[in-house]
Amino acid sequence: MLSGFAILLAILAVEGAAVGAPVPALALTGEAAETFLREAEVLDLSEYESKGITRPRRATLSDGKLTLTAAFKDVVEVQPKITVGDRRVLRNLKDHYKHEIAAYELDKLLGLGIVPPTVERRIGRDWGALQLWINGAMTEGERKRAKNLPPPDIEAWNNQISTLKVFLQLIWDTDYNNISNILVDESWKIWKIDSSRAFHIDAGLRDEDALSRFSRSLLASLENLDRSEYETALQPWLNRTQIKVMWQRRTRILELAEERVAGFGEALVLYD
Repeated sequence: MLSGFAILLAILAVEGAAVGAPVPALALTGEAAETFLREAEVLDLSEYESKGITRPRRATLSDGKLTLTAAFKDVVEVQPKITVGDRRVLRNLKDHYKHEIAAYELDKLLGLGIVPPTVERRIGRDWGALQLWINGAMTEGERKRAKNLPPPDIEAWNNQISTLKVFLQLIWDTDYNNISNILVDESWKIWKIDSSRAFHIDAGLRDEDALSRFSRSLLASLENLDRSEYETALQPWLNRTQIKVMWQRRTRILELAEERVAGFGEALVLYD
């Protein structure tokens, strides 16, 4: 009997799904994935149906042994004035493919594993971010629209959501409320994609009220983050101001976690 997830994937015809036969969300991980993305031959680069306004393209890559899919985004824009999801007006919003790589590098520093492997690459005449495709996944929007498809482990799911919220606040993602940028794979793991409009220059958190629970391991990673290593990893992808204000947001997240614990107790605020 097919699982509810597999049935929904069949109905939605999500790219890469294998009905009744779960497949790994990532065909490669870590350095192996990064090397593949940088060096594999590009067999095809084409438009695909996407809700992203930056119009990413789908690349087919092969190293002679594996043939895999990746998303290629080459956007480089500045929006003089834009209204984001919470009706807040932002000025001079930078929409840049390098932010996709910054999100991945930050994800690695924190040990989260929620941003797919992403590298910078030139395809044809265009430089952009090349991000490995998530197999057998649906967007969070598709999951919410599907009836009778609750997560099998609600506690684990809520913990993932809480961790994601902290990450989104840390990178000041202007598309914070866009659930099309959140993918759910067949194992119910959450993935964050489409961060080109993140890393807004604001030292404050976007919405402190949104943060009520915190992962102990993520707080430890933030607390122990070496500033020199952090700056070195992000300097190729973000400017000095972006790096500086995100460090200030990191500090505020740690302070806020302490305030929540003091007010509500560890049992309600912290999780493993």
